[in-house]
Amino acid sequence: MMEQYRPANLVENPPDLPGEWWRNEREPSKPPPRKLPIVDAASLAGREIPPRLWHVQGMIPVGTVTLLGGDGGTGKSLLAEQLAAATALGTTWIGREVRQGPVLFLTAEDDLDEVHRRLDAILAETGTAFEDVVGLNLVSLAGEDAVLGAFDARSNIVKPTALLEAIREHVRVHSPALVVLDTLSDLFAGDENQRTQARQFVGLLRGLAVQHKLALVLLAHPSLSGMSSGSGLSGSTAWNNSVRSRLYFERVKGDDGSEPDPDARVLRLLKANYGQTGSEIRVRWQAGVFVSTEGRASSFSAMAAKDRADQVFLELLDAHEAERRPVSHTPSVTYAPAVFARDPRAGGISKAAFTSAMNRLFATKTIQVVEYGPPSRRYRKLARA
Repeated sequence: MMEQYRPANLVENPPDLPGEWWRNEREPSKPPPRKLPIVDAASLAGREIPPRLWHVQGMIPVGTVTLLGGDGGTGKSLLAEQLAAATALGTTWIGREVRQGPVLFLTAEDDLDEVHRRLDAILAETGTAFEDVVGLNLVSLAGEDAVLGAFDARSNIVKPTALLEAIREHVRVHSPALVVLDTLSDLFAGDENQRTQARQFVGLLRGLAVQHKLALVLLAHPSLSGMSSGSGLSGSTAWNNSVRSRLYFERVKGDDGSEPDPDARVLRLLKANYGQTGSEIRVRWQAGVFVSTEGRASSFSAMAAKDRADQVFLELLDAHEAERRPVSHTPSVTYAPAVFARDPRAGGISKAAFTSAMNRLFATKTIQVVEYGPPSRRYRKLARA
């Protein structure tokens, strides 16, 4: 048999040499280039301009991250819990109207007992009960791992943790209007002095807010320089540069650094990409909660407005009862303040004003909750006492 021809330079097991054809076949193909989500500006012609959405007008925008800073012991956690309760109840927050809806309140600083005590004081101040707080979901991770974003040195990227994925799933299922995260130092496992890491972490949270059209409030402690300067900055300036709104909650001090009133506080708007900075709300700690002190002088116009809201509330309650359209004291499709505010007979009174009126009427025992319906299926409604 004739021997088969074999080239002298044939290699039985070619080595993995760069540039050889067999080497190229073994290499995985490169991912396709990322496609840019380009929108032709001309295609926007004729489209309705989307309105700016606010959770608290001019202070806490929807679809982004708001940083709420405050020195330890100032009360920013209580202030944030009041915001969470007001959102779930549809009441006002330190004198400001808020967008109503479900809430996720996650704290890595306070245990559930402390959250419970604070909520009890908040409900007492608003004249509501625990049964009224529909959709306020509380998570306490005090003493536990609460990291949401951790820096991965191999990829040089801040990556989401399993806890952040759990939050994303909760948001997907329950669609909250507000997410409160307390506090930054417990939630971020990276070097805050590295600007890229700080921005990446805020980006993870902002993606959640954008995708689900919610307001996200992130609590933080200021640095020593931030406290002394009054800027309220926390470590790297990247935190301030990355968020779209930044609030600072601090004690009220005199020129000599003293505190004339140890219970007085002021909430300042130090950054507002979508509005004007410089506004502030003065509050005072009272009976376990912060209450607004704006316009607390005996304003006859304010008293008249309250009296009118109380009277119109009762008139609409009587009218709806006569029309066999019962209303409820709890946030729902029949929530009295919301229903009355939409009624043409309301005379322009807002839902927040009707909510305050309802609480005053409860406090004076002018109205009450009664049961109605067949014995097999009872319902609850508002009625005159």
